[in-house]
Amino acid sequence: MPTYVYETIPQFEGEPAKRFEIRQSMKDAALTQHPDSGQPVRRVPIGGTGLMGGGGGSQASSGGGSCGTGCGCH
Repeated sequence: MPTYVYETIPQFEGEPAKRFEIRQSMKDAALTQHPDSGQPVRRVPIGGTGLMGGGGGSQASSGGGSCGTGCGCH
């Protein structure tokens, strides 16, 4: 099950957003309220998986990393 990052939606000016993580099935709807406090929340997009396709060449053979930037970090 993936872990998703959420943050509270500040209700007052100057109130900081608070982030938390929760494990959910990909089939579950995104949370709209904090599970403990009931405060409104939004899901925070974190990172990405890059391109996932079956291209003609592989990143390894072209000297690039799996992130597709050629940095060799993966």
